[in-house]
Amino acid sequence: MAGVSSESLKAAQQALEARLPTAPLSLAEELFGILGLLDSNAGLRRALTDPAREGSDKATLVAKLLGSTVSADAKAIVEGLAASRWSQPRDIGDALETLAATVAIGVAESKGVDGLEGLERDLFAFIRVVEADHALQRALAEPQAPVEAKTALALRLVPNAGPEAQVLIRQAVSAPRGHKPAALVRRFVELVAMRQQRWIANVSVTRPLTQEQIRRLQAGLNAFYGRELRININVDPSLVGGVRVQVGDEIVDSSVVTRLAELRRKLAG
Repeated sequence: MAGVSSESLKAAQQALEARLPTAPLSLAEELFGILGLLDSNAGLRRALTDPAREGSDKATLVAKLLGSTVSADAKAIVEGLAASRWSQPRDIGDALETLAATVAIGVAESKGVDGLEGLERDLFAFIRVVEADHALQRALAEPQAPVEAKTALALRLVPNAGPEAQVLIRQAVSAPRGHKPAALVRRFVELVAMRQQRWIANVSVTRPLTQEQIRRLQAGLNAFYGRELRININVDPSLVGGVRVQVGDEIVDSSVVTRLAELRRKLAG
């Protein structure tokens, strides 16, 4: 996904963040269900991605289509996608799949970094079992086999998987959308890894910190981000002075090198 579709997905992900802290796992299941509706109706996908139609008209179409069959949150998320612009009809489905998976991952994340690590372990356990057995791969990908039978088989492979992993594995097996089930689960693992980065602070400093400095840094970062971060400290003399902190995609940089570079830009401008 690239161009305008990538920008629309990014905006949808940012909007979803406000819902994640209180989102139930059922929201992920609702979104996956709506994805099934989109995937089964090419005309609907074209209507929702038609660049000649106003975004508000497309959102209204979604509202009428879904009615009261889903939660207000699910309807609002899909209306937001419909109101956005997409390069290809399939892109809106790909985006909805990502958002649905992110909700399930967010439910695991609400339990802390251990919840994310547990979800990652469960998904990797499924991948390892399936990729080691060609007969299983064929059984899970058999188009003539009942979906219920395939999902039941998949969940038996990871009997101790948590509810979030079960939702994602069930989706990958029942609606792989052109992928092998294990490959789609691996994509979900990549999304988990991206969320895990939000719990890791990579800190660069000019010289080693004392234990007391590390304690104060930990407390300050935890308070700033509102969660218990894991800190990786790297000594980088090239910074000259200050500190650089990266948590996920966010960078807080107060190093002398950065401030000098900013001053040079201002002088040059």
